Amino acid sequence: MRLSTTARYGLRAMSDLCAHSPNGEPVPVSDIASRQNIPVNYLEQLFGKLRRGGVLGSVRGAQGGYLLARSAGEISIADILQALGEPFIFGSCQTDKGCENAVTCPTFSLWRKVKSSVDEILRTTTLADITDEKISLLECLSSDPERAEARHRAEARASREV
Repeated sequence: MRLSTTARYGLRAMSDLCAHSPNGEPVPVSDIASRQNIPVNYLEQLFGKLRRGGVLGSVRGAQGGYLLARSAGEISIADILQALGEPFIFGSCQTDKGCENAVTCPTFSLWRKVKSSVDEILRTTTLADITDEKISLLECLSSDPERAEARHRAEARASREV
């Protein structure tokens, strides 16, 4: 199971917007794209979907940009993924089309339970939750060896790419 680039970028960008607009002021898409290393044109497309999906608002003009349509505590991760058109699916057997082997498949109920659990997490986790977690993770990075190692690997990759 993999999350699409659209979903990953969309969630990162929404978290960035939330963190950099504590008073609800508009944030230019170019600022978010730069901080998150996402192509501006691609991010504009994602934000267009999020705006049409009722998750974002926009302000035109020199001081314009994007802002949350509701408070971060009222926007679930499921809302964001739905606005982006990114369903979270565990194999073809869990789609609306269904599975022709469901009756005899020993793993069908397992994947249904996993999907149900993930759906519940996505419905109950808000943008505020992941933004607050991001801030607290940065504060305690040194006390979490797995996260510290992941950050070290990412920095090493980035230095090789330069």
